[in-house]
Amino acid sequence: MFGSNRSAAKAYARVGLETGVTAASPHKLIAMLFDGAMIAILRAQNHMQAGQIAEKGQAISKAISIIDSGLHASLNLEAGGEVAQNLDALYGHMTQRLTQAHIRNDPVMLQEVHALLADLKSAWDAIDPQAAARAEVGASLATGGQVFASMKA
Repeated sequence: MFGSNRSAAKAYARVGLETGVTAASPHKLIAMLFDGAMIAILRAQNHMQAGQIAEKGQAISKAISIIDSGLHASLNLEAGGEVAQNLDALYGHMTQRLTQAHIRNDPVMLQEVHALLADLKSAWDAIDPQAAARAEVGASLATGGQVFASMKA
């Protein structure tokens, strides 16, 4: 009558992901793409070490797809200027290295692309407009709390 717990867990995770995507800001969506590509690369490394060729190929294909259809496709080369042009070239380099890693079964190439994505994600997180707003609100609350405490005394 009921499906397996595994099916239910996958369905629950899928709904959670869809809800997260629907509710996410454009900035958060890009961060999610970075995370997804890095997770796919880590999975590819694990499959590579375990000798699981088909699974390795699927994980690398997923990473390439996220980079090409997500990160690369989100670039606005006209409005983004030199930064967008540099990212365009970097994303092309990443997909090329991932393809070579798959063909050569080279974990170093996977680590290279993972490190590039981690650096980009770190920079992306640093310019999160919502994080800046949250920090401002937090600072304001902290200051207000100190004012309130001094008024009590």
